[in-house]
Amino acid sequence: MGSVRLVRLAPSYFNGFLRGFQRNPTLSIRCLSSNMSPPAKGVVYEQQGPPDQVTRVIDLPPVEIRENDVCVKMLAAPINPSDINRIEGVYPVRPPVPAIGGYEGVGEVQSLGSAVRDLSPGDWVIPSPLSFGTWQTYIVKEESAWHKINKDIPVEYAATITVNPLTALLMLEDFNKLNSGDAIVQNGATSIVGQCMIQLARARGIHSINIIRDRVGSEEVKERLKKLGADEVYTESQLEVKNVKSFLDGLPEPALGFNCVGGNSATLVLKFLRQGGTMVTYGGMSKKPVTVSTSSFIFKDLALRGFWLQKWTTSERAKESRPMIDYLLDLVRRGELKYEMELVPFDDFHVALDKALGKLGSHPKQVLKF
Repeated sequence: MGSVRLVRLAPSYFNGFLRGFQRNPTLSIRCLSSNMSPPAKGVVYEQQGPPDQVTRVIDLPPVEIRENDVCVKMLAAPINPSDINRIEGVYPVRPPVPAIGGYEGVGEVQSLGSAVRDLSPGDWVIPSPLSFGTWQTYIVKEESAWHKINKDIPVEYAATITVNPLTALLMLEDFNKLNSGDAIVQNGATSIVGQCMIQLARARGIHSINIIRDRVGSEEVKERLKKLGADEVYTESQLEVKNVKSFLDGLPEPALGFNCVGGNSATLVLKFLRQGGTMVTYGGMSKKPVTVSTSSFIFKDLALRGFWLQKWTTSERAKESRPMIDYLLDLVRRGELKYEMELVPFDDFHVALDKALGKLGSHPKQVLKF
């Protein structure tokens, strides 16, 4: 599966394909015009199912560029777990099929409609709000759908700043007011959200206690997270004791906890929280429920909250998030926000997909480079 199979659709099939795409504003083909985008290639799926079975790379026709539109040549786009879930059909919000994969990325302005004033050819832009269809070489959307960013950061960070780093920042700021010297606790600390949380907390003088799963090489993982700014890192088995707070080692009891795993790992986060603390759940990698003891509610008055980035994908909320995105990009520029990724040529899409699916062992986040 190392090479992309380019599919050229027969006219009869393609007409039906376009009719399906017209149900999705992101993908609709507009009437012919002299101002058209270049022909594109995109990763398409016509039904939900296993991503390695239902996705194909196909030729896409030119799209009309209307007066308020911007044609963007995509530079890079990641394969996120939520992208995979949308293709599988298990994510709560997903585009109607047939659809083009991808949800975030970065591109360079190629051409403009006559009424566009605030962007110029050569500018770097990211979709804001996030939108479907970033796994294609050219995208045409209205000017309001794009957020201009500086071009002085690595392309893979520009392509991935809006989902994971923004999630970490919003969760850190939206639930409890934290001051320098306070502490947080989280599981899933090796995830990109977890790594960003460590670094964002450190930048605010907030301590972090981090829980990782038991694995071969856990000591090396602990050292890597501590280099990012983690105060303490423990495996789940280390915390199988009656009093986990004996591991605080002089740190304050955390006021805020973050859970992306569920099951026993979420219980460990709850055990660390101080009186009146809050645990925010933003994922469930173990596919096990969060279980809370009655005493935690009654005697510790703990609060359980949920976070879903999708709520920030309306146009109004997206405008609020743009200064936060710029702040995160500035941290990247200064070398204060780092996480591991692997750039993969778009022609090797299926190799990148297999890696993202875990079929080829453990790999960093896969980022398609167009």
